[in-house]
Amino acid sequence: MVTSIHPCLWFDGNAKEAAEFYCSVFKNSKITSINPMVVMFELNTQKIMGLNGGPMYKFSPASSFVVECETQEEIDYFWEKLGEGGKYSKCGWLDDKFGLSWQIVPAILGKLMSDPAKSPRVIKAFMKMTKFDIQGLLDA
Repeated sequence: MVTSIHPCLWFDGNAKEAAEFYCSVFKNSKITSINPMVVMFELNTQKIMGLNGGPMYKFSPASSFVVECETQEEIDYFWEKLGEGGKYSKCGWLDDKFGLSWQIVPAILGKLMSDPAKSPRVIKAFMKMTKFDIQGLLDA
């Protein structure tokens, strides 16, 4: 019987540094174990393995973490903290300083996108955004 499914993130020798960084950004987060090869940690109760695998593999936007935010203040916080030293992209996407991709999105986005009358205007609005602006989406 499967007891757990969780992501394993491949780092180039800096898994502990990455885990400490992520745990500092997200409340209710902690490092649960460390050894030379693997760092186990939890972000807001999501179990994650950080593997010190070496330089062979890099992160890509093909895999990302989605952070759903209730307020603009939360979007601003995660956008700033996770993007510091990284690279910002469009539509709420960013790569952090370790190269891991994140999507910082408003929790209301799914509801707005499911309204057939509003959806095209919402899409047009967010395609112009780098960081999501909740009020801009609501006004669309």
